[in-house]
Amino acid sequence: MAKSDKRQLIMTAALQLFAERGFHGAPTSAIAAGAGVGVGTIYRYFKDKDSLVHQLCTELHQHYQQTILAELDPRLPPRERLEQIFAVLLRIFIAAPDEFRFMELYYYSSYATASASRFPEEDSIVFQTIREAREQGLCKDAPPRVLEALAWGPLVALAKEHSNRNLVVDQKIMALTVRASWDAIRE
Repeated sequence: MAKSDKRQLIMTAALQLFAERGFHGAPTSAIAAGAGVGVGTIYRYFKDKDSLVHQLCTELHQHYQQTILAELDPRLPPRERLEQIFAVLLRIFIAAPDEFRFMELYYYSSYATASASRFPEEDSIVFQTIREAREQGLCKDAPPRVLEALAWGPLVALAKEHSNRNLVVDQKIMALTVRASWDAIRE
């Protein structure tokens, strides 16, 4: 098995265990067992479990950004771009509940505020587009961080219902939720 294959097995097992058990409930021994590798193999790829957690977040965030950018029409006005971004993110969250649970766990943990965190700040496409919409007077007069929090509310709530309670989400519900995210911040 190639080195990159073992690394990916570790990342996949870690994602699943973190999503199911949280960070403290997923020791490296369980991650190694889930990946079908020895515990020492994890340390060939990652300095420690914290590094694994941060790297997993970084790679998922990069994947989300790339997916958004591949589907985004930058010529659209900010409102339509935000709705397009929200739709892509909601699709990702619904299709990959373990990823969603992991990112949610990360965001509300000490990992996201640690100095080693690679969690995105003002460089995210969501933040940039909200800031642009606000500058054009399309959004409420609030700091972009507040607007971003308001916009995330409906998306995260629906993804949680799907992930944690098996709510069936169809295209109509997704469209309704995307509109609710925009409605939360619009002027």
